[in-house]
Amino acid sequence: MDTLQFDGIPEFILAAQLGSFTAAALQLGVTSSAVGKSVSRLEKRLGIKLLHRTTRKLNLTHEGEVYLASCLRIMEELRGVEGSFLSGVAEPKGRLRIDLPAAFGRRHIAPMLIALARRYAQLDLTITFGERKVDMVNDGIDLAVRIGDLRDDPELVARRLGEQRLVICAAPQYLQAAAPLQSKADLLVHDCIIGWRSGLRKTWLLTNAKGVVEEQEVRVRHEFGDGEVMLQATLDGAGLCQLPTWLVAEHLRSGALVTVLDDCAGATMPIHVIWPHTRYVQPKVRVVVDALLAMAEQHSEVFGGR
Repeated sequence: MDTLQFDGIPEFILAAQLGSFTAAALQLGVTSSAVGKSVSRLEKRLGIKLLHRTTRKLNLTHEGEVYLASCLRIMEELRGVEGSFLSGVAEPKGRLRIDLPAAFGRRHIAPMLIALARRYAQLDLTITFGERKVDMVNDGIDLAVRIGDLRDDPELVARRLGEQRLVICAAPQYLQAAAPLQSKADLLVHDCIIGWRSGLRKTWLLTNAKGVVEEQEVRVRHEFGDGEVMLQATLDGAGLCQLPTWLVAEHLRSGALVTVLDDCAGATMPIHVIWPHTRYVQPKVRVVVDALLAMAEQHSEVFGGR
């Protein structure tokens, strides 16, 4: 392996984190100009500019931010491997960034992760919530849970946790006051509550007579960018909503909500945990993946079985 490819990386990491060649030089025991020259050689080798230099402070370029995130992830992975060699036990340690679907993640996964971190004193969590597709490598995300079909990506590893089953439901008071609901075509005249998605068609996923899932146009009354708000509006009688069973099960049991169009409303969506492909899976990643798989096995009412 060409050792030159690592030249300048320690200097770059420290200078970027401290915002100063001088501060980095003090930690490394060299001169400020030596640090600056090392970073310049690294930039020349990469063919990109990593730092904006001013008389007061260093600022990362966009490419510098991406490169720094990759360098930090690799350094942490090396420390994890060395630590497991020294201790003989692959103890999960370090910061783990996990991106979760908003309502599902807050209700079901985040509490488990917090409990897991109490078991492992050196495991630190950064949990974010979002539904959008992310660039896990460039965004520095170690693990993500996603609901829906995944695109084929050789840079990612995926394990199926289960599936999300969708139902169409409404509060009894809404159904009593609304027009009869006998077929999916009636969704074009009813008040429908949907999740807000920029630029996407206003459709729900329904199954046809052959069991094939199709998109069905609906008449949109309200759009909300949060599943909990969608649920509350449905409970308040604001209209029909297509929601996952893990979100509405208790309200269906109590009668606060009732399902409609059951013969065509049972579409499902897979639930996966995904992480960047690497030859060495860090202990902090492995322990969370194992915990998620165990959770999915134990809570079929949430994950719909596997």
